[in-house]
Amino acid sequence: MSDNKQTSVSTHTRLLNGEPVLISGGMGIWVSNWHMSRIVSMLGGMGIVSGPALEIVYVRLLQLGDKGGHVRRAFKELAVRIPALSAPLLRIVREYFIEGGKAATAPYKSAPAAGLNRCGVHGNVSLWEPGRDYQALTIAANFAEVWLAKEGHDGLIGINYLYKAERPLPWGLYGAMLAGVDYVAIGAGSPAEVPALIDKLSRHEDAELPMHVRGVTSSAGEFALRISPGALRGDAAPIAKPKFLAIVSSYALASSLAENPQTRPHGFIVEGAVAGGHNAPPSKKTFDTSGEPTVVYTREDTIDIAAIAGLGLPFWLAGAFGSPQGLKQALEMGAAGVQFGTVAALSTQSGLTSEIRAAVLELLAAGSLKVKTDAIASPSGFPFKIAQIAGTLSEKAVYESRRRRCDVGYLLVAYLTPQGGIGLRCPAEDINAFTCKGGKLRNTKGRVCICSGLLAAAGLGQYWPDTGAEPPLVTLGEYLNDARKLLLEKLAVGQRSYTIGRTLQYIAAGMIAKK
Repeated sequence: MSDNKQTSVSTHTRLLNGEPVLISGGMGIWVSNWHMSRIVSMLGGMGIVSGPALEIVYVRLLQLGDKGGHVRRAFKELAVRIPALSAPLLRIVREYFIEGGKAATAPYKSAPAAGLNRCGVHGNVSLWEPGRDYQALTIAANFAEVWLAKEGHDGLIGINYLYKAERPLPWGLYGAMLAGVDYVAIGAGSPAEVPALIDKLSRHEDAELPMHVRGVTSSAGEFALRISPGALRGDAAPIAKPKFLAIVSSYALASSLAENPQTRPHGFIVEGAVAGGHNAPPSKKTFDTSGEPTVVYTREDTIDIAAIAGLGLPFWLAGAFGSPQGLKQALEMGAAGVQFGTVAALSTQSGLTSEIRAAVLELLAAGSLKVKTDAIASPSGFPFKIAQIAGTLSEKAVYESRRRRCDVGYLLVAYLTPQGGIGLRCPAEDINAFTCKGGKLRNTKGRVCICSGLLAAAGLGQYWPDTGAEPPLVTLGEYLNDARKLLLEKLAVGQRSYTIGRTLQYIAAGMIAKK
């Protein structure tokens, strides 16, 4: 059955009590891209696009020839709406667009520098901002991803961000809001400052986001990123405020956000320990026989769903709930619906390359696909789930043969330099570079450049003249039963993959079961 023929089956699930029932996850880097999210929305769910590193994604799409002209078309639309961005966006297109696309063995040009510059003081808070071209690109890339996902239909579109990755967040969020994003989901940290940020950006007012800077003493004061949208829009009319969903893994965090009107989100995505990507740390640290940290979740990490329901805010259950039974159970527990990630990431319309998807599905069909929760791989400091696939960074030999370097920088951490400025470093970068910036050698052990690896998994990996193509990294959730069920269904009729439309139809059966 084609996706188009499934519309009548799934559109009745669009809203329940004013909220979307089925929402797709914002997986990886450009795995949940606008192509797939648009289909999810048109078929009655809410597609969530992945916000991380979109500024890198879009300059690489331009260098691949901008197939279909979508990037340039979206940038042109933004330039019409905000004439002040016209010149920098034209400059970016001229710098990066390659007619017909770059050669497969030609390296990508680096995106505009994301360094930080002091731009003012507010009381004892030192204010910083990235370069102007970086600001313009980040606004434009996030605008484009949402605008393209929303084009041609009236369904809902959301966007997902990591709170831990602070530098692009204010500009990415503003770009998504300019495109009319309906929901914003943010995890990997306590996003208490986001409601106020959304409120100010909706009025094009200057806004600040507190920034964590390593090595800062109390005498140095506080640090924050400042975005000045008024400089771009002047006295423009306010824009609609998206509904903010905090991604939480505990009742404690959910209740602390909900109890304060200044930090209260519209609702929550409640993410269990089996969900893909970054996870909340377990309540207790454990170590293997060699003394290396491991990730073991126990009963103490079980989320109190009933308590979260008692907060009175809408919530969606994620991680092992992307099935008819999972949806039925979630609705019976008081949830507004479910978020499904892994099953969507393995569908034909996701951003994974066809080669990686085929390799993963082959392992899945054989029942031999493994997913490991790595305690130290991610430079963010959060546990990270990695699919164990030959030829990817999950293999020790592949990891050890890769030359450590950083040309993406999405997870760079800010630190205070001896001169009082702000530098940026990452424990997955070149070890000498990291330690010269004051980083500790022990923090580099086992770190993986997940930025470059995830880009490679989406077909956007760098090519190095000395070492060749960046090896990919694939993140998936641990619960694979439903993806395998959908795949085996297709294999039985001679097909080797399943569509995102079939995925929605499959999960939506839980609505009928509940009735």
